[in-house]
Amino acid sequence: VQLQASGGGSVQPGGSLRLSCTPSGRIYDYAGLGWYRQAPGKQRELVAKIMIHNSITHYEDFVKGRATIFREYWINTVSLQLNNLKPEDTAVYFCFVDLGGGSTVWGQGTLVTVSS
Repeated sequence: VQLQASGGGSVQPGGSLRLSCTPSGRIYDYAGLGWYRQAPGKQRELVAKIMIHNSITHYEDFVKGRATIFREYWINTVSLQLNNLKPEDTAVYFCFVDLGGGSTVWGQGTLVTVSS
């Protein structure tokens, strides 16, 4: 499995970005997809995840109300819409695929910078 991540960039506080993750296989082949992030000097942390077959979503507290993760079947992509971005959201965001059975595949990170 290979993952193509896109959508990072630089925004001002309060701005929005959409991160997208496209796996090499069909998204229906996987249990779930989501995003982690890693800020400088910090450990990688989960941001959000969506289960493909029942659309159950999970958001960490620090993005609840500011993020929406959703599937775009027609382009075989899972996207993460981030709104009202804060400087503390600055990090490298990594897409991942949950293959089920505890197996995870990571994609290349995309940098999000929130700064005035």
